[in-house]
Amino acid sequence: MIDIKVPTVGESISEVTLLKWIKKEGEYVERDEIIAELESEKATFEVNAEQAGLLKHLAAEGDTILIGSVLAQIDETASKPLVTSAPAAEKIAPAVPKPPTTVFATEVKASPVASAIIADKKVDTNAITPSGAGGKIMKSDVLDALANPGKQAFAGNQLFTRNVRVEKMSNLRKTISRRLVEAKNTTAMLTTFNEVDMGKIMEARKQHKDKFKEIHGVNLGFMSFFAKACAIALGEWPSVNAYISGDSLQFHDYADISIAVSTPRGLTVPVIRNVESLSMAEIEKAVVVLATKARDSKLTAEDLQGGTFTITNGGVFGSLMSTPIINIPQSAILGMHKIQDRAMVIDGKIEIRPMMYLALSYDHRVIDGRESVSFLVRIKELLENPQLLLMGKDPVKTLLDL
Repeated sequence: MIDIKVPTVGESISEVTLLKWIKKEGEYVERDEIIAELESEKATFEVNAEQAGLLKHLAAEGDTILIGSVLAQIDETASKPLVTSAPAAEKIAPAVPKPPTTVFATEVKASPVASAIIADKKVDTNAITPSGAGGKIMKSDVLDALANPGKQAFAGNQLFTRNVRVEKMSNLRKTISRRLVEAKNTTAMLTTFNEVDMGKIMEARKQHKDKFKEIHGVNLGFMSFFAKACAIALGEWPSVNAYISGDSLQFHDYADISIAVSTPRGLTVPVIRNVESLSMAEIEKAVVVLATKARDSKLTAEDLQGGTFTITNGGVFGSLMSTPIINIPQSAILGMHKIQDRAMVIDGKIEIRPMMYLALSYDHRVIDGRESVSFLVRIKELLENPQLLLMGKDPVKTLLDL
């Protein structure tokens, strides 16, 4: 038997959580094949088979396991099972036509009787609490909804339940909790607000998105505009891009921007390196790569380390205004929000404009009020005049040396 141990994933990490087994108990695995996914307090990573053989599980999904502990064993002496092919007669056997089925006016997962009642009574399926296996709606569920209009239990529960569920916090959720409390307790955090007219950016996206996708193979989103604007403003206001390091300030002559990404397991903040040196297309490609890795729980510790500034977008969930918490040891975070049409006074006239509130939370120990406000005003200026993103200056004024 060969022991498969939990590998070391960082100096400060002493334990991990077994998220899921990729290979089943007793299954034959090949060398270097992925057998399990583990989660540390910083990232998710995979464990590979060191030899081919039969796999034996020594932990269950959800278990907390110490670094260096034996996760599984592989019997390398076991023979690889033979794969038998189906008889030729079965391969060429004609398909047996299925009997006709009744199609009801709904596509929800429901029993035939339940589907018929839903279609006949025009019941809103969102108001039905399914009780069948795999979330299937049964006849009794539909009758329950009809008998209790306007009343809806939580999924999988009955009306008037008093059930309380207790679930163990994941390592990632523990880390998020610890870092947020630490940020609140160890920084002199303030938030300043402004608003930006998104009209010109929306027009630019509408005009160029198809050609951009054709040439670069990626969608033109808002994040590249915001990241590029932040990179320019960070270069002009270095303190917003600085850390406190002991009794010193650590300044950065580059913009490594962390992008907050929501995943089923919690919030992660992967980093796009050297945003000041990237094109719009390169930024968009980096966002797609990191978002995909976050969604698939494939982010590495390296993906999450070293950001100098963070952007978070609560607008995708409908947030109109918020006060984001600093991603320590960084000194500032920019919050994007929902774009909403509002009446604005422009040149003495009221116009309907697509507006977004911006919020900059910052550590007052590092950043003064003048710097924070000026930084956010600069972001507003760059976003409302996208041509400035090319060089940070007005092209005409640059031409005239003004």
